[in-house]
Amino acid sequence: MSSMPFDALACPLDGCPLTPSDNTWRCENGHSFDVARQGYIHLLPVQKKRSLDPGDSKEMVAARQRFLGAGFYEKIADAVSEQALRSLPGDARGSVLDAGSGEGYYLRHLTGSAGDRNLATIGVDISKWAVLAAAKKDKQTRWVVGSNANLPVMPESLDLVLCLFGFPVYSEFSRVLKSGGQVLQVDAGADHLRELRQIIYPELKPAGDNGASVPEGFRQLSSTVLRFPMTLPDRNSIADLLAMTPHLYRATSEGLAKAAELESLDLTVDLVFKRLEKT
Repeated sequence: MSSMPFDALACPLDGCPLTPSDNTWRCENGHSFDVARQGYIHLLPVQKKRSLDPGDSKEMVAARQRFLGAGFYEKIADAVSEQALRSLPGDARGSVLDAGSGEGYYLRHLTGSAGDRNLATIGVDISKWAVLAAAKKDKQTRWVVGSNANLPVMPESLDLVLCLFGFPVYSEFSRVLKSGGQVLQVDAGADHLRELRQIIYPELKPAGDNGASVPEGFRQLSSTVLRFPMTLPDRNSIADLLAMTPHLYRATSEGLAKAAELESLDLTVDLVFKRLEKT
């Protein structure tokens, strides 16, 4: 297996191709973007930020690193890699973008599972802290601070887009995918972390339809469920799970206090995997 950074980058200001020169990427209109010391590129213009420091905080990223590093979601990573490799072209090459890549756990697992395939990989996340953490661990992937709403990638340059627990922007996914390219999307099912949610919320909201309709420009190839039990053995792992999810900010103070008292917690992992093909 050979993994390399994906290089078909686009200027986030005008969409023109970016060309590397020393430690800078430039477009034909003179826009330039420096490569950070850790190796990542910041391609989220200040005028397109919704806040001063968007995305996951430094603390949330650290919690996710501890939680994922402990192997609690390894079964998910195995399933993502298996379905991703099945979604790539039949030859030995493939280009993959993780839209909302976080600290890079799933892309690292994918490249480590790719066997004799040659993958060009890129991880895009709006959180500079997540991208910084990813870049420190993996130099074979292109790590970029950017937005799913304006992916800094040239049109029709990708075979596969991963969107794992993220915010899909199907018009952008369609733009950057080659004809016949695929999206692998993973979303929480109705029972995902139900036992924790029952503790931290006064009542559970009814489950949504999980995007039952197929987005325009795509056809659905498959929809499968991954479900398994998981035990968090101590307070630290429970706190890390909470800290890496939006539940930390949505839960009531009473619910968070109850969660903080738990010594261990048995949970249900319930996920929906969807494969979509660009038509």
